[in-house]
Amino acid sequence: MAIAEAATEDTLDIEELAELCRALGHPARIRILQFLEKMDKCICGTIVDSLPLAQSTVSQHLKQLKTAGLVKGEIEGPRTCYCLDRERLDQFKQFIANLL
Repeated sequence: MAIAEAATEDTLDIEELAELCRALGHPARIRILQFLEKMDKCICGTIVDSLPLAQSTVSQHLKQLKTAGLVKGEIEGPRTCYCLDRERLDQFKQFIANLL
């Protein structure tokens, strides 16, 4: 692999890692991930019930987690069911392992 290619790959990895870290930069988002880890799937209302936050606040945090790819959301009728994107989380673990 050429040096320029390696630098480009490293830069992409660094940018992705930074994006994931930004998404994890709030305690509520980490709590949401912990909650989803315990569940296979759940609706947003269930997440709201587990946190001392307003529905709109939880929705904003879920949006940021979804944008970073850490959470998947599927529309089921009038609800959106959320679950962890385990592939993305594995990628995050690999980014961290490579960093150290």
